[in-house]
Amino acid sequence: MSPNGQATTERNAENKSGSKTKVIVHMPAYNAAKTLIKTWNEIDKDLVSEIILVDDCSKDDTVAVASNLPIKVIRHPHNVGYGGNQKTGYAEALRDGADIVIMLHPDYQYDPLKIPDMVAPILRGEADIVLGSRFLGGGALKGGMPMYKFVANRFLTTVQNMVLGTNLSEFHTGYRAYSRRFLETVPFLRNSLAFVFDAEILCQASYFGFKIAEIGVETRYFAEASSISFWNSVKYGMGVLRTLAKYAGAKAGLIKCDLFRP
Repeated sequence: MSPNGQATTERNAENKSGSKTKVIVHMPAYNAAKTLIKTWNEIDKDLVSEIILVDDCSKDDTVAVASNLPIKVIRHPHNVGYGGNQKTGYAEALRDGADIVIMLHPDYQYDPLKIPDMVAPILRGEADIVLGSRFLGGGALKGGMPMYKFVANRFLTTVQNMVLGTNLSEFHTGYRAYSRRFLETVPFLRNSLAFVFDAEILCQASYFGFKIAEIGVETRYFAEASSISFWNSVKYGMGVLRTLAKYAGAKAGLIKCDLFRP
């Protein structure tokens, strides 16, 4: 997308009430002091109305660094988990009147300059969720993704597409945009506090019939970027498979599951 073309058009888009669309960025933070300012600097402040950083009891100076920026800072008094961080951020963004909520990690692993592309399909009414895929364009390994994560991602994404009846290039990106309608509809507060939250919310999207779009994004793996450990990756993978089993059972009417209860 040209920076002087479609992005400018989308930036000036209005919501149904005739007012400017309110785009809020949620940053789920844990030990992001070294990369936060670099991430913040590249966010389009003309497009983004507010930035909310939720700190999950970092052990470094994340809160101190964030407090010197013009953003809202929320600090968990104890470590809640990645899913719990998202619950806090999305709920706060909805309270602040967000029309679109973008999850952008403050570790600079995902490109903040892609935010206009992330919101564009929602503004056009083409999607309720937009995923920043590391596999469109083949940039995952080029960006430094470990091979075991690449293989696990390909396996899980294939299984998820088969069960959900979708055709997505990736389910496991941490770069996402959600419409207000989506977040007000799916019961995301019932989801896990752990990493499997991301898989649960996409199963909910499929269950409730929401449209998902993708754009290609580059990824950066480096020392300061956050990364899930090998054993946490294994637990996450098992959690994804359990969530798919719950989805299939609920879809077939064989079980009742709070994740899929309106």
